[in-house]
Amino acid sequence: MARNRIRCAVIGVGYLGSLHAQKYAMLPEADLVGVVDADFKRAEEVAAKVNTAAYRSYEELFGKVDAVSIATPTAYHHEAGAAFLSRGVDCLIEKPVTTTLEQAHSLVSLAAESGAILQVGHIERFNAAVAALDSRLSNVSFIHARRLSPFPNRSTDVDVILDLMIHDIDIVLNIVKSEVASVDAVGSPLVSKMTDFASARLTFVNGCKADIVASRVSAERERKILIFQAGQYLTVDCANQTLCVSRPSHNDAAGEPAVSSEVITVEKRDALLEEIRAFLGSSATRQRPVVTGEDAVAALKVAEAVCASIEKNTVK
Repeated sequence: MARNRIRCAVIGVGYLGSLHAQKYAMLPEADLVGVVDADFKRAEEVAAKVNTAAYRSYEELFGKVDAVSIATPTAYHHEAGAAFLSRGVDCLIEKPVTTTLEQAHSLVSLAAESGAILQVGHIERFNAAVAALDSRLSNVSFIHARRLSPFPNRSTDVDVILDLMIHDIDIVLNIVKSEVASVDAVGSPLVSKMTDFASARLTFVNGCKADIVASRVSAERERKILIFQAGQYLTVDCANQTLCVSRPSHNDAAGEPAVSSEVITVEKRDALLEEIRAFLGSSATRQRPVVTGEDAVAALKVAEAVCASIEKNTVK
């Protein structure tokens, strides 16, 4: 039976966590009980903006909330997630779900044992252009994904694989729906001490291949995915939420083979708002979330394989 309003909180209100707090405050089905941050002054600033209470530690929220967003640095996802999931509190944990597969499996198990909802913040699943792919995919043979950005002043606690590439790993896994047979990758640091650029080739058991490139040291931003299947290819621009389908055409003046493109009408939407709305929906109805803990484990497993391949292929 659905609850009227879900008591919520946000754990970690840096840049992304503050956005979570804003979205909860907008939604009538949510009762934003409070926000938590290790920097209490920051927690107070965000709390004042969204008209809620500031807390110094998440332990103060035990017994006061039904659902939480965890947007702390990745290293603290497991600790905070375990504390709430073990108490039956539903959790939306930002990506990557944890820093290790062992930790990720632990959270999935805790959620199963307590009956709590565990959703992971692979936000591109809620991108309107990505969602529009669902009815247009058939026998995908090759995918090329590029996610490029200038060096950030946040999310530098992890490398580019866990920061950026994992978005496209999750999308590719959801498209192909086949086991990964092999991973071959290269990468290097440039600005930080961790990998800032990476390129990975995933080969799937069903024969599909995917090339995924991620960089956080690029001059310009780009978030595009090209999907090739029989008789056509699709271009997804995640940044602009556009989808284009290209097919062979014989209508040019000389009668030579050409390509015609059709822009699919996509209604742009606030992906984070949709993600949080879906999480609250799962919390209210107890239905399986769009992005499950198991999905996050699968993406993290491939990300770890990419890191291992980069280490193997790096010239010492």
